Order: sequence, then structure tokens, then C-alpha cells
Amino acid sequence: MHCPSCYHLNLPGTDHCAKCLFDLASVDQPVPQDKIDASLMNDSVQVLSPRSPVTIPRSATLGDALARMLDRGVGAVLVTADTQLVGILTERDFLEKIAGEAEFERLPVERFMTPQPESVAGSDTLAFALQKMSIGGYRHMPVVEDGVPTGVFSVRDLLRHVTRLCNPSA
Repeated sequence: MHCPSCYHLNLPGTDHCAKCLFDLASVDQPVPQDKIDASLMNDSVQVLSPRSPVTIPRSATLGDALARMLDRGVGAVLVTADTQLVGILTERDFLEKIAGEAEFERLPVERFMTPQPESVAGSDTLAFALQKMSIGGYRHMPVVEDGVPTGVFSVRDLLRHVTRLCNPSA
């Protein structure tokens, strides 16, 4: 990148000009290269139309959670206490943490849920949400406003969005 102050050519990603020490961080902003980049960088999570959250109280049993997941056809339930998000329980939790537990349906959700899960606001960008999902290895992301879950979306929803950008007629 050329320094806007002295025109010295600096290595990409350099924070300060090697010649005049001008702050390059504020002028070295990523620029979208295509429709997908533009959507990830500029569109909010709301463009995915997150589904209404399926919630269960912290006091629920795994049997309650599994029945709710099957009944609503979802891969994750959000665990709440006084409307506030306190945890998430996913189909992966059933496979990795619960499978093999005797009489699992009577066990408490709180014992197996992921407490204080990562979440995003509806106004957060898709890139921000995708980064959180990638780093944490999450397939489901709660959308939360003031601690209250307002929606949930999955990596599959993000893939559908990107696919539509690649092929608008699909």
C-alpha cells in the first residue's frame, strides 16, 4: 500500500508507514471484490431472516429438550432463565455428550448445555457472525437483543444465502 502522506510503498497490512510513520490502519480498509464479499461485509444478520428461537427453561430435562427439537424440526434449542439466554443445547451435544447415558431423558438440560453461548445482534454483519461460527466451530447461532433471544440461524442458512448470490435464479 502506498502511504497517502509520503507515497512510500509499504507491505500490505502494515499499520504505520515505514518512512514517515503515518497511521495506515485507518486507511487500509478491505474493499469487497464481488457480490459475496459485499454481502458478507455490509449485510446484517437480518438478511438471513433468522427463525424464531425454540426455547426451553433451564429447569427442563433432556427428554423435554429432545421432544421440543423433534416437534419443531430444529437442531438446537436455546435455554433461557427469565427470558434471558443462558445456554444452548444442540443435536451435536446429544451425540457427543449424552449418547450412552442411562435414562438420559430424565437428566437436566443444564448439565449438558453450553452455558453463555456466543451470540450476535440482528444488526451485526454476516462476516462478524461467520467469523464467530468459524472460530468456535458452531453450526447454530442465537440472535440476541438485550440478552433475550429473538432468533437463530444455522450455517446452512448462510450457505443458502451465498448460493443465492452466486445463482440469483435459484
